Amino acid sequence: MSGPGTKTYAKPDTGFAWLRMFGAILVVFEHCFPIIEPTRITSLPPSWNISLGYFALMAFFAMSGYQIADSWRRDSSWWRYLLKRVLRIWPPLLFVVMVTAFVIGPLVTVLSPHEYWGNPGTWGYVVNNAMLYPLQHLLPGVFTENPYPYSANGSIWTLPMETTGYLIVLVVGLVGGLARGRIVLFPLLLAFMVADGIIGASVGFHGNAGSLFSVPLGSMVAFLVAFVAGMLMHAYRDLIPLRPAVAYALVALYLVANFTPPIEPAARFILPIAAGYGAITWAYHWPRRLDGYDQWVYPSYGMYVWGMPVQQLYTLAGVRDSYLLIVLAVPTAYVCGVVSWRLIERPTQKLRIYLRVPGEPRSGNGKPASNPDSEITQVIPAVPPPPPRRPAPQAARFGPRPGAPVPPLAHGREHRN
Repeated sequence: MSGPGTKTYAKPDTGFAWLRMFGAILVVFEHCFPIIEPTRITSLPPSWNISLGYFALMAFFAMSGYQIADSWRRDSSWWRYLLKRVLRIWPPLLFVVMVTAFVIGPLVTVLSPHEYWGNPGTWGYVVNNAMLYPLQHLLPGVFTENPYPYSANGSIWTLPMETTGYLIVLVVGLVGGLARGRIVLFPLLLAFMVADGIIGASVGFHGNAGSLFSVPLGSMVAFLVAFVAGMLMHAYRDLIPLRPAVAYALVALYLVANFTPPIEPAARFILPIAAGYGAITWAYHWPRRLDGYDQWVYPSYGMYVWGMPVQQLYTLAGVRDSYLLIVLAVPTAYVCGVVSWRLIERPTQKLRIYLRVPGEPRSGNGKPASNPDSEITQVIPAVPPPPPRRPAPQAARFGPRPGAPVPPLAHGREHRN
C-alpha cells in the first residue's frame, strides 16, 4: 500500500482528458464506416449489436454528468454556471458551423454562387445550429453526391442532448438535489431508465420515437440515463468506491447480456452504468506517467466536432475505403481539433477568470488557482480513504437511433430508438 503523501495515479484531470480524447478517436473511427457505406452502422459485425462509438458516447455523457455536477458543487451561482457552459460548448460549435457554411460550402457545393448564397438554407445552417436545438444537418448542394449525403456535420447532433444535461444539473442544483437533497437523483435516474425502456418497447429498437425540434427523443433519453448516472456517482462519491475490478465486471456483464438473447433487452440498461462507472473509475486510476501531457489531449472536443466535415471532404475527393478514410481522417481531425483548441477554446476558456467565485485565491500570474482549461475536480479520491494507522490497539481510529427527419450518423444501439 502506498504510504502517506505517495502519489499513485495521475490527477483526475489527466484521466478524464485522455479518456475524452480516446472517445473522440473512437467516434471518428466509427463514422468512417457509414460515411462510405451508409447501411453499415458500426465497424464491428452487425450481428454483435455493439458499437465502439456508441459506448464512447455513453461514457462521454456519464463523465459530463459527473464533472458538471462537480462544477456546480464548487460554484452554485446559476448565472456563472450558465456562462461557463456557454463558454465551453458554444464558441467551438459556432466556429465549425461558420467555417463549414462560409468556407467549405461555397467551395464544394454543386450550386452556383448566386444560388448558394441566395438560399435561406445557407444562412439557416449557421443560425439553427448556433441555437442548438433546431439543428440543421443539410447545406444547399453540399456533399449531396457523397455516399452519405444526409448531413454536413452529423457529429454535432449530440450537443443539444449535452446542453439538456447542463440544464438538468442547473434545475437539480437549484432545488438542492446535488447537496442534502441528493436522494432525488435516484427517482430521476429511474424515470429516465423507465422512459428509455418504454421507448424501446413501444417503437422497437429500430423505431422512430419522435423528436424535440430536430433532436431524436429516443437517443436523448438513452444518453441522459448515463448523464444522470454520472451526477449520482458524484453526489454519492463518498459512498461509491471506484474499483477497476468492478468496472471490468460491469463491462463483462454488459457483453454477456448483449450476447444472451433471453436477457438481451437488459443490455440497454447495463450499458450506461458500465460505460459511466468504467470511465469515471479509469479516470481516477490513470497511469501516473501520463501526468503532465494534458495539452496533447485537450483538443478532444474540437476533434469530435470537426471529424465528420473532414471525412466528408476526403470522401468527396474520392476516398471509398473505410480503412483508408480512417488513416486520413483521424490525424486530420486531430489537427483541426488542435487548431480549434488553440485559437478558439483556450482563449475563451481563459475568460473564465472573470467568473471566479468571490474570494477565490489567484495564482501568481493573476489567474485563478484552478486550471481554467479543465472541468475536472482534483480533490475527490478514487476510493474511500483507509483508516489512519492506529498508534496503539487501545487508541483505534477510523477514517471516514436518430428520429430527426434528416438522420445523423447512428452508433449501434442508438439507431434502435
